[in-house]
Amino acid sequence: MRELFHFSYWLARTYLPRTKVDPKLACSVESLPRVSTIASTTLSELKAVAAKYFERVEAEETAQAERFASETERARLEVEVARLRAEIAHVKTENAKTLDTHDYDEAATRDLFIDLLLREAGWTFVKPGHDTEYPVTGMPTKKGDGFVDYVLWGDDGKPLGLVEAKRTRRDGREGQQQARLYADCLEAKFGQRPIIFYTNGYEHWIWDDRRYPPRPIQGFLTKDQLELAIQRRTIRKPLAMERIDRTIVDRHYQERAIRRICEAFERDSSRKGLLVMATGAGKTRTVAALADLLMRANWVRRVLFLADRTALVNQAGTAFKKHLPSSSPVNLVTDKTSTGRVYVSTYPTMMGLIDETVDQKRRFGNGYFQLIVIDEAHRSIYRKYGAIFDYFDSLLIGLTATPKDEVDRDTYRLFDLERGVPTDAYGLEEAVKDHYLVPPRAVSVPIKFPQEGITYSDLTESEKEEWDAIESRLRWWSAREVFQ
Repeated sequence: MRELFHFSYWLARTYLPRTKVDPKLACSVESLPRVSTIASTTLSELKAVAAKYFERVEAEETAQAERFASETERARLEVEVARLRAEIAHVKTENAKTLDTHDYDEAATRDLFIDLLLREAGWTFVKPGHDTEYPVTGMPTKKGDGFVDYVLWGDDGKPLGLVEAKRTRRDGREGQQQARLYADCLEAKFGQRPIIFYTNGYEHWIWDDRRYPPRPIQGFLTKDQLELAIQRRTIRKPLAMERIDRTIVDRHYQERAIRRICEAFERDSSRKGLLVMATGAGKTRTVAALADLLMRANWVRRVLFLADRTALVNQAGTAFKKHLPSSSPVNLVTDKTSTGRVYVSTYPTMMGLIDETVDQKRRFGNGYFQLIVIDEAHRSIYRKYGAIFDYFDSLLIGLTATPKDEVDRDTYRLFDLERGVPTDAYGLEEAVKDHYLVPPRAVSVPIKFPQEGITYSDLTESEKEEWDAIESRLRWWSAREVFQ
């Protein structure tokens, strides 16, 4: 409630015209009424009210869409939108001229966010001076002393990780050098270098400086995950020397794709790869063999395979059960409680499971999966479900049958690749030449769209969403031109 108050204050101060908000306004959480129970009849009434509200909103949106279909109405609305945007920009500029002296209590906000994320990862802090504000010596300062904001201890009394927290208004990366010095001090004292986290409460970074450069992360790792990350410094095997299971893949281009992904992970210290393979070339078998190799080499413990359709998920689950039965594959679409080493899921299912908590702990935390495979990687997936890839701190592999020169720019950018240069590619022409596939045969079929056109109400939900996104961009550019 206190954070909602601060947000509401900022919103009013920034956008309210001709009204000055008193910066001394404060939130008194203590004066809020405490309600321990809510009658079931009241909940039913609330649900009925919500249902009526959504019906009314849907009706209004439908009516507005019908009105917007008129060219005259569309032009009028575009001009009105441009006018309102200009008015809002003017109000915001005028309000910004007055210094914001409101006390947002950023330190408390930062600590609340950090403590919440640590609690979701299973960490609790009961010993000030040991779990928090831990004193260290050997810092390059005049006195040589320092205090680590948070130390994440292992069961053996050695530090698994440390967290350096900076003020909310500062870039979290400002704590990188200081966190590294703290890690030096802890390593000198305990003989084990911890994983480094630094944050400003909103942005978080993880840095295992023995293996990878710093990278953003959505939270913190659990004790088991940190222990495994430190163990991997010594138990990981060289990927180039690890054999590929020929009972899973037996074609030269499949083995080549696996070796190139391994080179990117091991030699280039990359954490992402994109495979462009023609339909029917065995993409799923290839990633099954890759997952098997990475598991045997102690690079990966759990794998998540994502697809946009249930049929593809079921197909992948069957393939993993056949080629990698020891991984105990779990289909999260039909079984959300079982555990294994390989999980297959649709994007919406995983989006829902990410938010689930038990006793304030997340089942699927940031470090739960060490490898994520995206089937049929294409642009719309990233626009709608990109949060999944931001949330999990894992190696990432994309699979697509789209020719490499037709893969959109966003796809290459997601995998940190130069446009048109995937990690490995095996196209249809090569597959036909090698006699693994046959060339396509053209068939002329009358298509309803060019002949009869389309009606918005006849589109699927995904098609409506894509059409709305395109139309919104066109309206924005039209309004922008009118305004200019």
